[in-house]
Amino acid sequence: MRRRPPFRNWIEYAAALAVLKSLEWAPLPVANSMARFYVRLLDRALPRLRRVAHCNLAMALPGTAPEPVIDAVFCSIARVLVAFAKFPSIEKRNLDRWIRVEGAEHVEAALARGRGVLFATAHLGNWELSAFAWSLFARPMYVVARPLDNPLIDALVEHRRGLSGNRLIFKKDYARAILKALAANGAVGILIDQNAAPEAGVFVDFFGVPACAGTGFVKIAAHSGAAVVPGFALWSDAERRYILRFYPPLPVTGDTARDTSALHSRLEEVIRAHPDQWLWIHRRWKTRPPGTSPLYE
Repeated sequence: MRRRPPFRNWIEYAAALAVLKSLEWAPLPVANSMARFYVRLLDRALPRLRRVAHCNLAMALPGTAPEPVIDAVFCSIARVLVAFAKFPSIEKRNLDRWIRVEGAEHVEAALARGRGVLFATAHLGNWELSAFAWSLFARPMYVVARPLDNPLIDALVEHRRGLSGNRLIFKKDYARAILKALAANGAVGILIDQNAAPEAGVFVDFFGVPACAGTGFVKIAAHSGAAVVPGFALWSDAERRYILRFYPPLPVTGDTARDTSALHSRLEEVIRAHPDQWLWIHRRWKTRPPGTSPLYE
């Protein structure tokens, strides 16, 4: 990878810190308005994000008017940004203002087995708040993350993610660290909705379109015997807060392709129920089956 100029890192860090601190210090209603303004700037500065979303929606949800969904996705990103900025002030005593839990019995039953829990989550709703909140509701967990290209911003993000006691596992040599955590009956959260390279994944049906999905998750589940519990922090307009919803554990057969497909079928069900909260701006179908044309510019 080409080395990034230090001045670029510092400029990006200064901008990220200014955004984060402005949202952290502002009263919540003001912070919400400011975050929506920031994501509008992002939308205009990077028009390819909206183009990617249009492409994805045309494939996955044909017949759906794309603009309202895409606008709602950017609003969802704004909510994620505000919550992340407010992490220093979110504590157990005020957590219920931000989020409540449904389906915790699925996690408790899984932990009672003594072989750990793999939380299957995605860029749906508020993935940052879900892990942060669970450590306050129950106990700290492990979160698998990819280091950001900018080391200064990466350190900033890593620090905030750890404020509630969570520990990060980085994707380099992550399998050993995950297995160690599961052997101690720990909980590990992993984002499963990202595009995978052909050598690291299998093609599954995702919204009727072949998508290359990473197989590491189900392989670790089969090897460890850990329970696989899907969980997402989903925004409720009616309650004006998130609902951290856990679903019944998914069976793990040991058949990598079958288990990966089942996992993504469950994810698709939840996204279809909340299409305005998934990150359609991500090039999820970037890896294409052999002999097919690229989808994105």
